[in-house]
Amino acid sequence: MTQNAPVTADHRATEQAHRQWWRDAVVYQVYPRSFADSDGDGMGDLPGITARLPHIAELGADAVWLSPFYTSPQNDGGYDVADYRDVDPRFGTLADADELIARAHELGLKVVVDIVPNHSSSEHVLFQQALAAAPGSPEREMYMFREGRGEHGELPPNNWQSIFHGDAWTRVTEADGTPGQWYLHLFDTTQPDFNWENPAVHELFADVLRFWLDRGADGFRVDVAHGMVKPEGLPDSPVDSEGMAVVPEGEVPVYFDNDGVHAIYREWRAILDEYPGERMMVGEAWIPEASMPKYVRPDEMHQVFNFGFLQSRWDVEAFQHAISEPLRLADEVGAPTTWVLSNHDVIRHATRYGFPPEHRFGEGLSRQEHPDAQLGLARARAATLLMLALPGSAYLYQGEELGLPEVADIPDELREDPAHKRAGVPGRDGCRVPLPWQADAPAFGFSPSGESWLPQPEVFGVLAADRQRGVEGSTLELYREALRLRRELHLGAHGAGDRVAFVEGAPQGVLMVEHGPVLVVVNTTDDPVELQTLPRGADAEVLLASAPLEGEAIVADSAVWLGRG
Repeated sequence: MTQNAPVTADHRATEQAHRQWWRDAVVYQVYPRSFADSDGDGMGDLPGITARLPHIAELGADAVWLSPFYTSPQNDGGYDVADYRDVDPRFGTLADADELIARAHELGLKVVVDIVPNHSSSEHVLFQQALAAAPGSPEREMYMFREGRGEHGELPPNNWQSIFHGDAWTRVTEADGTPGQWYLHLFDTTQPDFNWENPAVHELFADVLRFWLDRGADGFRVDVAHGMVKPEGLPDSPVDSEGMAVVPEGEVPVYFDNDGVHAIYREWRAILDEYPGERMMVGEAWIPEASMPKYVRPDEMHQVFNFGFLQSRWDVEAFQHAISEPLRLADEVGAPTTWVLSNHDVIRHATRYGFPPEHRFGEGLSRQEHPDAQLGLARARAATLLMLALPGSAYLYQGEELGLPEVADIPDELREDPAHKRAGVPGRDGCRVPLPWQADAPAFGFSPSGESWLPQPEVFGVLAADRQRGVEGSTLELYREALRLRRELHLGAHGAGDRVAFVEGAPQGVLMVEHGPVLVVVNTTDDPVELQTLPRGADAEVLLASAPLEGEAIVADSAVWLGRG
């Protein structure tokens, strides 16, 4: 276990070569339930992750981000935390967490852990104490309890709607059996929101941060980073003509992106700066682009996710905006930007790109939506090459290096996403199906028992890691080579004078991006594009391609890296 120690001048000098590792890191996200199962119960665990860490290191990643593995009833896949200082028995023990962190460090991997500060599980001891206590008590002040509206308090305190559908408020029954106060839950009923106006909540999470920093964590991914502080007075959301709460286009709900969150991150940054080794924070904040610089000012977070790139259509103009605007905004405050195409909350990009650019998804992939799988994977490989050539950090989601698709055909009774349970939408389970490691093993090598908490489709066997390792042209080998070249050519560099430029004069439907020694060409059209027709393309060296060239032509829906000489 790594203990906290004062940062001396000598230690700072020793660490200088490793400073700001996060500025250009490739971070690999592990969703613990679905990565690797060591004990045969059908659910992934920490020993399973530890055993598979060499895969991540050999891929070329710099860090591993672990989605929550804390004690939890798993009503929201672990994002409903019942104890922030312990490991859920499904996943192992604190000793297993220590071993994982130590093994990762041996392999040269940093470890980023998820922190969930907007809400806890309703099974957290603090919430159970709040339920048992009286209105106005210190216990209730840890959460967002309010009196209801209406003659007898029978109406919610305001009209806010849950992200997972339905009212964002639930009424409790008091100890004497009478209907009582309401508590806020921006997500599921089992996820009550903390009251960040209470200094005791600040103290709670300062202790949690120190607990994991002392155990060797190199950073934190902050869940719902834009949500902890609610607007003063808890005003109603805007409503439509029928009186239903709505969010105007281009905006966020009134309970998100309030300025009070920044004081929290200044507190947290001071804690991280006490520790050696450049500990970091990256925020999950689904916010308007213009708000992004506020979160990464020099005394706040180190990074915030750039979801505009993830949401970009397969279109040259869309890609240009999704690259240039985040870079411009990050430069305003001297921060690096981040790039991501898939994660545990969105449809995998190998499937998203299999639909026409104008396709609009609902909440998850329905069984009635059928992508062009071959087209989707081709475009996903190309988009990945574009992403990995850009300055800043790149975040990869487990299984994307295998080209895994979204899984739509999951029986409803096996789905666990609370959005599905509350509203019947497909939800996010389709991107969380356990990984295939060995084509001919039980559960494709995920579990020695052949059990799997979500069913794996047959195509996972074809895409299993052992079927791709060492195979020229496989998606796994494409990722490995891209990450090798990215490191060798310093493509993640994001410092003064380091610029991305869009090359003019490219054929319509072709994106050309210069960064460092590489010229990235993305052909979004349906036809091959001859290299000699491209500006500076005639004599360029092809460093890497997402699909084999046809003679001297870049095929449709593919990308290449060209050396600039």
